Amino acid sequence: MGKEVSATTKYAKMTVYDELYERLSKVGQEHLLKFWDELTLDQQEILVRDIDELNLKELKLYFERATASLQENGIKLDDRMQPVPEENLVSIERTAEERLKAYEAEGMRQISAGHVAVLLMAGGQGTRLGFAHPKGMYDVGLPSNKSLFRLQAERIQKLEELAYAATGSRGNITWYIMTSEHTIQPTNEYFMANNYFGLKRENIILFEQGSLPCFDYDGRIILDQKHRVARAPDGNGGLYRALKQQGILDDIKKRGILYLHAHSVDNILIKVADPVFIGYCVQENADCAAKVVEKSHPNEAIGVVAIVDGKNQVVEYSEISAKTAEMRNPDGRLTFSAGNICNHFFSAAFLHQIGDTYEKELKLHVAKKKIPFVDNSGKRITPEKPNGIKIEKFVFDVFEFAQKFVAMEVPRHIEFSALKNADSAGKDCPATARADLARLHKRYIEAAGGIVHGEECEISPFISYAGENLAPLVASKSYTSPVYLRSNRDPYHGHL
Repeated sequence: MGKEVSATTKYAKMTVYDELYERLSKVGQEHLLKFWDELTLDQQEILVRDIDELNLKELKLYFERATASLQENGIKLDDRMQPVPEENLVSIERTAEERLKAYEAEGMRQISAGHVAVLLMAGGQGTRLGFAHPKGMYDVGLPSNKSLFRLQAERIQKLEELAYAATGSRGNITWYIMTSEHTIQPTNEYFMANNYFGLKRENIILFEQGSLPCFDYDGRIILDQKHRVARAPDGNGGLYRALKQQGILDDIKKRGILYLHAHSVDNILIKVADPVFIGYCVQENADCAAKVVEKSHPNEAIGVVAIVDGKNQVVEYSEISAKTAEMRNPDGRLTFSAGNICNHFFSAAFLHQIGDTYEKELKLHVAKKKIPFVDNSGKRITPEKPNGIKIEKFVFDVFEFAQKFVAMEVPRHIEFSALKNADSAGKDCPATARADLARLHKRYIEAAGGIVHGEECEISPFISYAGENLAPLVASKSYTSPVYLRSNRDPYHGHL
């Protein structure tokens, strides 16, 4: 009897192997099974699952498209480029106050009608910050000790309240948070532990970014372990596929959401669901838009929003010559000055079009990387030089599909301070994020008639979203650093 069972089991194992081998050999990936006989049943199951998650036909195409894009890298785009036309770009600093107020009023109307959602790209770990958790949980060392997630959650609450005060209607901002497979669980646990920072649980929806396998230079998928395929996140442009595959587009439709503000988690100055930006885009009837900052100097390593061959796109710093980067308009401003900061607007209708049609046409970007692999003897090797490619999609690569694309230039010191590096880098780090927020909040207090002695300064989002309504609180008052204007809704941290 025992022999019979083992023969059956062996037959079942063989059929799984044979079926997999047949599928994989059609696309030249049969090497993924080379350690099959050395694996435990559990490991075989894991490998089968990994392979089943691969769309094998599509992957062959992906590799071919990606390597074709590798050939194009290094081609300069100078002769094919034009700046974003004036009529499609509004500058906050060069626009009359009443026009900005009209945009803001429109944004508030849409928020109070429940038409606005936020799409937060929060898949990253805080590894470069020496922080072994999702980056959104990081505290840069503000007087309040608030994390990036908490600051953004409180800005959303404050904005809902401001929209209610402006319109008399109470609407909620739905918060969609894209995580990665490694950050979804800790992010979920963090929000639960903090009672969703006072937001309604049903209005916070976490979903997971996809991944793509890593290839060697010949197009063979790399094995990370004998029973695991090497994979990497598919870039922030994986957003569009994830929205469709994980039912987020359906949820957007069901809730009657019309407009979405998408941004990355690591900008401490982000105006979440900014009503001025939303209102501008709605009034312009835009499918898609980008907030940009003026490049600080010609050689700043930042992509610029421009038009190439008649289509809107972000041109990476490496894709243009120094001569083009240094071109200036008659007024002395850089011709290609619209620095991209991963801060975008989408109409829900446009996101549905992307999901249904254009996602399959998104450009694929290739990075040569050092990818750990299992050698022929089954030993896992960490290479010292790049041995394969990771394929990524970028969130801005949908710009070219928009019928109506606009941009809004915002002041960097008010809206952009990225958190990318440890303090040792001296830029885009916790120290600069903390200083940029403090400088801005000090300006808000002084603009409202208060005085701040010293540099360390923070205003709770519960007190003010963007400097509004501060005069009754701070006019004619003098503060000494560290200053923390807190609300009775804030957790107490000792500073007043």
